Amino acid sequence: MRSDTIKQGDARAAHRSLLRATGVREDDWKKPFIAICNSHVDIIPGHVHLQEVGNFVKECVRAAGGVPFLFNTIGVDDGIAMGHGGMKYSLPSRELIADSVETMINAHMFDGMICIPNCDKIVPGMFMGAMRVNVPTIFASGGPMEAGKTASGKTVDLIDAFVGGVQKAQGKMTAEELDEIEKAACPTCGSCSGMFTANSMNCLAEALGMALPGNGTLLATAADRRSLFEKAAKRIVEMALEFNRVGEGHGLLPREIATAAAFDNSMILDMAMGGSTNTVLHILAIAHEAGVPFTLDRIDELSKKTPNICKVSPSSSYHIEDVARAGGIHTILGEIARGLPGLLDLSARTVTGKTLGENIEEYDVRGATATQAARTMTRVRPGGERSSQAWTVPSVAGDPRSQAAGLAVLESEGESEAPTSNGDGGGHGPSDDGYNAFDVIRTVENAYSKTGGLTMLKGNLAPDGAVVKTAGVNPKMMKHSGPAVIFESEIDAYNGIVFGKVKAGDVIVIRYEGPRGGPGMQEMLAPTTAVKGVGLDDKCALITDGRFSGGTAGASIGHISPEAAVGGPIGLIRDGDIVEIDIPAGKLAVQLSDEELKTRREAWKPRPSAFKSGWLARYQKLATSADTGAILKWD
Repeated sequence: MRSDTIKQGDARAAHRSLLRATGVREDDWKKPFIAICNSHVDIIPGHVHLQEVGNFVKECVRAAGGVPFLFNTIGVDDGIAMGHGGMKYSLPSRELIADSVETMINAHMFDGMICIPNCDKIVPGMFMGAMRVNVPTIFASGGPMEAGKTASGKTVDLIDAFVGGVQKAQGKMTAEELDEIEKAACPTCGSCSGMFTANSMNCLAEALGMALPGNGTLLATAADRRSLFEKAAKRIVEMALEFNRVGEGHGLLPREIATAAAFDNSMILDMAMGGSTNTVLHILAIAHEAGVPFTLDRIDELSKKTPNICKVSPSSSYHIEDVARAGGIHTILGEIARGLPGLLDLSARTVTGKTLGENIEEYDVRGATATQAARTMTRVRPGGERSSQAWTVPSVAGDPRSQAAGLAVLESEGESEAPTSNGDGGGHGPSDDGYNAFDVIRTVENAYSKTGGLTMLKGNLAPDGAVVKTAGVNPKMMKHSGPAVIFESEIDAYNGIVFGKVKAGDVIVIRYEGPRGGPGMQEMLAPTTAVKGVGLDDKCALITDGRFSGGTAGASIGHISPEAAVGGPIGLIRDGDIVEIDIPAGKLAVQLSDEELKTRREAWKPRPSAFKSGWLARYQKLATSADTGAILKWD
């Protein structure tokens, strides 16, 4: 075993002495050493419950025959860091997390790893580290948050709180109305309840083959997520032992699972479910660490072939809990496999030990071969009571009449036990409560659009590409032309939007917010929600070399490359220049001749950095533009 390096032979007597001090027993020396890479952080709702989760997974690994060692990473809460200088640290934290994983696994020669991420940069950071160290690894996320409910029964989430803040400032909402939304928007632990970046990445982990079915959609408060952790612990010990027996080439290592076909599968899912634009940034970076050539052009090819069959907040009123009830990620994949045979590579390997196609056969609840375990997962219901604790209630497989904080089971709602009718799973119509699984996850024939929920744009304003979440764009804004209103930072843009500098028809330009320019490529949730709050979301577009929160909707185009800080065209345009956007045609351009752009480029000078020391100064010198995934390069 890999861990024999630190525990076998006379030369390792001192090592064994130190290991005994950590709790290693005399019968542990021949067992696999399993790292549990946790991301418990008290200030992140998606992670506040993970200390309990990490300790539980540790017990499960021990019970499965492994020797567990728990360590933690840092984490940045993008919502709390939003709108001020703290957001500059969010994307760079991805690199620190990847470095931490690499350091811990290689310094201590572990045989396998379970990663317990949940939010924002933590998921891709752990993925990047896992690809580097290339030991058997399973991802088991902390799970999504329940959506909130106001006293009137309206479903709300974090985006409603952001928009409400703008509407209150505009006099469009009372203090009491804002207070009610604020207190209801984030009711439980877990990654925020829409198809934002965290949940998008946790769902993609299933299609990439690195997580067990249910990873992306089972609620954080559901006791059934506990069984997911038990399965992950058992499976990682099996994988470590099997790898020790058979070696490389048997589909047990991250780089053997995360192949070009697997990355295709993950982005096909992303297009089908209209995930966050940040997934493009992160998938490119993860593929780079895996040694897999993957580009914006390839993602664009897949987008043109993949229909958008699932829309979740902020693109609709649905939330992750609704996707779980409709059958989860493997039911989305099942609809794609049925409607477009050959698009997904069903032979791709996964951490279950089975192919993606075999997993779909078991977990697509609309298929004839779905297991009872898959159907049981669709029975999870949010209980609507505030909780920051994991699995606070019984499993849905337990007492069918039980109902408690964070979970209500199917039978307590008076529905059929088998989720094959009345709007659940394989049903063909709405249930008694108006829920229709076939609207949450549509068939290919009834898709929201024939192309994917994300679109890549190019043109003289974005020679190396840009990204827009098409699933969240108002149809009337698919084509738009208007004068540029330029802001040199996110904060200036927010104030300009709220206090009337932007008019109907304008194109808001926010620049010098790219990976190097920010530095750190701040998310633009504050200005995009401000646009919605002032009622211009169907009248204005917003473009930036920065990025957007997964909670962003509207004609918001990000990741413009090259960025302004390295002399990209977005840094050359001026107020009043006419910007042309044609999303169906994949075009982003400014009405300037090549000669004029050349003249402006010759006069352009880089801005001096505000950071002379510390991590961000180092990051700024190494970061690349978004079209490469904002990876760091130093050669």
